[in-house]
Amino acid sequence: MSTLMSTSPKHRRPLLLAAGWLATRALMLWLLAHDHLRLLGRGGVSREVSSLYFRWYGVLSHGSFPADDRLWQYPPGAGPVLLAPALLPTLTYFTAFVALTLATDAVIMIALTCAGTRPGRTLAGAALWIAALPLLLHLPLVRYDVQVTAFAVISLLTLSRSTRACGAFAALGALVKVWPALVLIGTPKGRTTRQAWTSAVVTAAAMLLLLVAAFSNPFDFLRQQGGRGVQIESLGGTVLGFARHAGWPGTARYQYGAMEFVGPYVSAVAAASLALTVASFGLLLLWRVRARHWTAATPYDAALAAVLLFTVTSRVISPQYMVWLLGLSAVCLTSRHTTQRPVAALIVAATAVSSVVYPAMYGEVIHSTLTGCLLMLVRNGLLAAAAALSFMRLWRSGSVVPQGTASDVSHRMPLPVPAASRARH
Repeated sequence: MSTLMSTSPKHRRPLLLAAGWLATRALMLWLLAHDHLRLLGRGGVSREVSSLYFRWYGVLSHGSFPADDRLWQYPPGAGPVLLAPALLPTLTYFTAFVALTLATDAVIMIALTCAGTRPGRTLAGAALWIAALPLLLHLPLVRYDVQVTAFAVISLLTLSRSTRACGAFAALGALVKVWPALVLIGTPKGRTTRQAWTSAVVTAAAMLLLLVAAFSNPFDFLRQQGGRGVQIESLGGTVLGFARHAGWPGTARYQYGAMEFVGPYVSAVAAASLALTVASFGLLLLWRVRARHWTAATPYDAALAAVLLFTVTSRVISPQYMVWLLGLSAVCLTSRHTTQRPVAALIVAATAVSSVVYPAMYGEVIHSTLTGCLLMLVRNGLLAAAAALSFMRLWRSGSVVPQGTASDVSHRMPLPVPAASRARH
């Protein structure tokens, strides 16, 4: 009885989060098992691991990245991730891949929970990750975006303790899927930024040299990535989907691993998407130059804003991209000083719509029916609104310099404490 009485709500919350994680992941596994049985027919969401990833695993096992393969569009760091199931030799490739993805998901949950229990932090981030990821049904378990997101999440959460570790994790994530490099855009100016980026460059160079020495054809992905068009789920794809109702003669075709539009003006839409991406990066750099105030949450908020802008302006917005945004939203919500709470709500709403789009009503989207077009308008409208709101709130938070009061000091970005100083204390 005394033990139960001594368990405060503060200590019970992590236990409740762990119970929630177990319950929701059990549901995701049940959905996955049901979907995997459909492979005896014409497939299901899990087919990508069973066929495509497993085929790449065979090529990678012989010391080469896939060459002349239009579906291979990933940096060299993706190779070790797809080879990782070999660490569990008693399991099939599919089962081992899912087990490792689930373990990585647990690592993210634990990292967010640990961060949320620190002074001035909150467990809202861990709660969001646990509750919102299942909105994508079982899709996160059969894509390696959870692993990529783990690098970005851990990179941000280690910033206040070790800038070098922050840079190293961001670099490892970037070698797997590029976008985690964006999490460093909000590091505080001066020594912190120099240390984080130096660590990132050194880590990336060392790992890249190792991968180049171990595998042949490490850069063939660049040729395939450059050939991608406008995916039907992208913002540009939504415009083209409605254009079909106005008489545009284009159609959707499976190429480069996704359903993409082909026809007149597609290249112009793709170029416009690229121009918007460049403009977005310009805005982010302008924010960084002009920002005068950093809080403990600014690196988190800037990372979410950057990846949102990158995602919304991309030629491709696959449903698994929502995993990235949920992970970064969760990191933001670990801080009481974040400006991104309404942005996180919009992202959760967009995630829920994404699971309706794919796999539930993907045929409607492929054929650009009115229902499919409206679904994409809602999903991408939510993402566009989230991106605009995220950047606007980030800009405002960096433009206003609070008065030099005692309360202001507690809002400033804490610098990592050197190991020698920690030892003296």
